[in-house]
Amino acid sequence: MTLRELHERAREVLDPVHYDYVAGGADEERVLAGNERAFDRYALLPRALRGGEERDTAVDLPGSRRAAPVIVAPTAFHRLFHRGGERATARAAAAEGAVLVTGTAATTAVPDVVAAAREAAPDPAVWFQLYLHPRPKVTAALVRRAEEAGCTALVVTVDSPVFGRHTRDLRNGFTDLPPGYAAENMRDLPGTAPGALTAIPMSPAVGWPDFAETVRGTSLPVLVKGVLHPDDARLAVEHGAAGVIVSNHGGRQCDAVPAAVDCLPAIARVVAGRVPVLLDGGVRRGSDVAVAIALGAAAVGVGRPVVWGLAVEGEAGVRHVLATLREEYDHTLALCGGRRNADLTADMVVRKGGTW
Repeated sequence: MTLRELHERAREVLDPVHYDYVAGGADEERVLAGNERAFDRYALLPRALRGGEERDTAVDLPGSRRAAPVIVAPTAFHRLFHRGGERATARAAAAEGAVLVTGTAATTAVPDVVAAAREAAPDPAVWFQLYLHPRPKVTAALVRRAEEAGCTALVVTVDSPVFGRHTRDLRNGFTDLPPGYAAENMRDLPGTAPGALTAIPMSPAVGWPDFAETVRGTSLPVLVKGVLHPDDARLAVEHGAAGVIVSNHGGRQCDAVPAAVDCLPAIARVVAGRVPVLLDGGVRRGSDVAVAIALGAAAVGVGRPVVWGLAVEGEAGVRHVLATLREEYDHTLALCGGRRNADLTADMVVRKGGTW
């Protein structure tokens, strides 16, 4: 089953409201569509007589050595889409050697996610995504929770000073989880009664000093997710970021920003190899992975395709998505004359109808 077919099958099996939650974006969904269309503007310019029978596509990332070049980007509420929820996703990612980014809005608490990943691999890489809370004690408690669970890195999302306007969710009246589901990582945090939940925060007052304080308060590497402006990539590195993730939140925040891949080259130039640069948004085929790596990404994240796989076939569906993208990427690398990720370079990417 192709990933496109998997998407269509997921549309058939999911509750339409839950499907719209994942498939939808902000406002008129221009950025949502633009993320995928952007890859169609790029073409690969292969090199000849430089390849080999064996290719090494593994990448060293913060908190993860020899990882697959495709990671599982943070997506919310997996138990809404399959009874296995985040546990199934964790087992699949670990089995495929892929980093899993679980997060604040998971419907399974992070210790249980890491435990599930360890069922499939002895030393899985699970990163924990969080938003900086306006009350530092809450942020610190989430960080400790991730550390104690065995996460190998943190991912701080910085593109959400306020919630995006999700037109489909507003139309469907989907403004809260149904009974029996919760963002379990937000339970039992400082300032609440035992067992109570804290709302997931969005605060425009959070700044780079708050990020730096989080970096100082943990031994884990901390990546920044949601960077589009090169100056913010520079600031992230200066404030201690161990990695920069170029992302527009899958088109779910501001509906007037560029496609993530269009922002990648400038950010890669500014970072200049000091920390890894990753990208998520619009990756749907192995050749997209190759374009992103050639333009400066160390790895790419996928979100919606993972959810479609989970919805249709649970753990096996997620494994299918990750394996398909990895195998397509390996095939593209071979066709481009490469033996390793570093063999894909920016001069091998052209704009269709002209040179890059």
